[in-house]
Amino acid sequence: MIPSVRALSHIASASLISLILLSLAWELWLAPLRPGGSWLVLKTLPLLLPLMGILKGRRYTYQWASMFILLYFTEGVMRAWSDPQPSATLALIEILLSSMFFMASIFYAKKTSHHL
Repeated sequence: MIPSVRALSHIASASLISLILLSLAWELWLAPLRPGGSWLVLKTLPLLLPLMGILKGRRYTYQWASMFILLYFTEGVMRAWSDPQPSATLALIEILLSSMFFMASIFYAKKTSHHL
């Protein structure tokens, strides 16, 4: 059973915000590529692009962001496979969060298609 539009919106918002926080913490404190942080923290910036549209429930944002988030899913798969701990575990969390966002987004777009 597909959750309600409101539940899908909450899942998408929570997973996107969690992914933003994870990316920041990962690259600055938890397991940066270099001690003290790395420029890889800039991967967080593109996650901010869909944030307002997701929070406002804009269907178009859900549509394009569902494809965009697959970049983070791919990064998570590659780093879970190749990085040492604790980075590999953080990558698994990235996979989970990006998958949650993807599923919530596509179902949100589907459920709101009659509002066009």
